[in-house]
Amino acid sequence: MSTLQAVTSNAFDAERIRADFPALHQQVHGQPLVYLDNAATTQKPEAVIDAIANYYRCDNSNVHRGAHALADRATRRFEAARETLSSFINSPSSRQVIWTRGTTEAINLVAHSWGLENLQAGDRILVSWLEHHSDIVPWQLIAARVGAKVQPIPVNELGEIDLQALDDLLDERVKMVAVNHVSNALGTVNPIETIVSMAHNVGAKVLVDGAQAVGHWAVDVQALGCDFYCFSGHKLFGPTGIGVLWGREDLLNAMPPFLGGGEMIETVSFEGTTFNSLPFKFEAGTPHIAGAIGLAAAVDYLGGIDREAAAAHELALLDRTIAATADVPGLKRIGASANTTAIFSFVLDGCHPSDLGMLLDEQGIAVRTGHHCTQPLMARFDVPGTVRVSYALYNTVDDVDRFVAALRKAQAIFAPR
Repeated sequence: MSTLQAVTSNAFDAERIRADFPALHQQVHGQPLVYLDNAATTQKPEAVIDAIANYYRCDNSNVHRGAHALADRATRRFEAARETLSSFINSPSSRQVIWTRGTTEAINLVAHSWGLENLQAGDRILVSWLEHHSDIVPWQLIAARVGAKVQPIPVNELGEIDLQALDDLLDERVKMVAVNHVSNALGTVNPIETIVSMAHNVGAKVLVDGAQAVGHWAVDVQALGCDFYCFSGHKLFGPTGIGVLWGREDLLNAMPPFLGGGEMIETVSFEGTTFNSLPFKFEAGTPHIAGAIGLAAAVDYLGGIDREAAAAHELALLDRTIAATADVPGLKRIGASANTTAIFSFVLDGCHPSDLGMLLDEQGIAVRTGHHCTQPLMARFDVPGTVRVSYALYNTVDDVDRFVAALRKAQAIFAPR
């Protein structure tokens, strides 16, 4: 056993964790699955699957206004889930936790509700080159409507936000700075506290896309100091179709509703409508009740894990990957920040990322290929896309070794003859 293997296995028992995730225990193309696409979506532990199934088996009912036992049980579990997520991110109040379908809807909610109320012609919105399309396009749509301008914050060759360039862009015209906590394409961890301080110095608000952060370490929205924080359940070992928008209470109270319908109203007449209080003002219609309950179960599951040890384990897997691929001919890693999560994004000479992804899949290795919904970032590095390996707490040293072996086999196919 190598030193790295010893450190990894002694510090964190990934095999024990792995046993809790049923989807990992299958074969693909006759090979045991090696799942390395966690930045796209994480697998779900039995505890999450059971929580969702039990809701539908026992408590299936709409929430809040039912006058029967099932509705009461569903409501209590649904609102308990909100309390769980509030504690998870250290929100001052659960009223500030808004259920959404995911990060994308959360950003759109802020862009439309806060943006249309607070942006006007001549204002500027800064978004980094690292952003997912869901943190670019909503701001472009709103900017076009009000006459504002979206400007990119440059990144350096390591795939890090250029803080000096950001400082140069910041002035009183900037009303919003929208950045991700972690780059989904490269794994770069951004210095959010620093960015928030810089933006607040000129009176700008800060929205943080936390989709890639919450699955790796504890997030404290009060310590970050941001104005809005968004994330998705399915990247947090929870179900798809559920996410969270957290916002400062004064900002949320001042924002108009994003959607209209049931639940978000207080009174309705043909003369006019008054709206519900937080958080319900932003939760029109029947919510994803099972999703919220499943997401709370995922958070509870993580509560039984040493997350610092898990994060160290993931980075040890990344280090092993970097070392083991250092001599692969034609391989170039894209993004190499020292402050990163366990994402290994790369290109291989002579091989299109999608072709390499197919060859890896034939060997049971699941990775993501393409531009990862970050086309501006791919243009910045002059590549059509990358192959992205992304680790989670249930990945093992054996997963790394099988990936590297499969990569070498695939590379030999494309090697010049």
